[in-house]
Amino acid sequence: MLVRVSYGTAIAMGLIRAKLLARPTTAYLMTYWPGKCLNDCAFCAQARSSKANWEKLSRVTWPAFELEEVVKALPNGRFGRICLQTIDYPGTLDDVFSLLEAFKPLNLPISVSITPVGRATLEEFKGLGVDYIGVGLDAASERLFKEIKPDFEWDEMWGFAERVVEIFGEGRAVIHLIVGLGETDRELVEVFERAYSIGADVSLFAFTPIRGTRLENLKPPSVERYRRVQLARWLVERGMDDAIVFEGDMIAGFDLSGEELRRIPPEVFSTHGCPACNRPYYNERPGKEPYNFPFPPKKENLDLILRGIL
Repeated sequence: MLVRVSYGTAIAMGLIRAKLLARPTTAYLMTYWPGKCLNDCAFCAQARSSKANWEKLSRVTWPAFELEEVVKALPNGRFGRICLQTIDYPGTLDDVFSLLEAFKPLNLPISVSITPVGRATLEEFKGLGVDYIGVGLDAASERLFKEIKPDFEWDEMWGFAERVVEIFGEGRAVIHLIVGLGETDRELVEVFERAYSIGADVSLFAFTPIRGTRLENLKPPSVERYRRVQLARWLVERGMDDAIVFEGDMIAGFDLSGEELRRIPPEVFSTHGCPACNRPYYNERPGKEPYNFPFPPKKENLDLILRGIL
């Protein structure tokens, strides 16, 4: 049985010899299928209509290795968690269960990012060491959702998130949102509010144009806009929505006191997701300021970031 391994994870495990710019603290793995996903998400290299390299997810290459080789090498990476990404194909769930059984002896917590599944399947996941579920809402706008993710329903994704919270507990459904798909900042904040109101968490990604996908010509968001959205997510999580200042439907700034500004932790601008997730260079190019810092920025960098968005 084959399993895909993100390029950085494979380096950390010793499966590939290359230099790491930032060591992943989670092992990012993906189900293997020699073809495209059954779904047709507009941004995704794995989409059924995509002409992109099928070895990619976002800007990361995911080479395939034998499962036995991967399980043997995983301890070399000193990871805090396994994150299993999935695509839809005939037999996806069978493969997911086989992989979870193989990973179980490693005694690592496991996250699974998957399209909506039923309560019984989630219970089985839980029994095999899964403690977090990634919910790929992706589009933060209901008006855009059907165009971006034609094989899914907006309400279906929210129902799935609620089901995950019921079974795994508060904060264990991590709703993935991609900034830059045509949504407004107000729509993003409204999704943050809804997510936290049902007991879910939110993980932010920056849109990455991939050649061969339907959205290959869409530009990624500016870093400045992304930083404002990151801070807005943190404020909503803490019930400080009123501090977000809008101009029209976009964030213009923040109404925060000096003391409140001093309490903003650098982690606000780091990768936010499941515990031990740092997702280095998933949607960033080396040499440029990352959208999601793989490790919290230093104080001097934090001060520059805040000056740039307030």
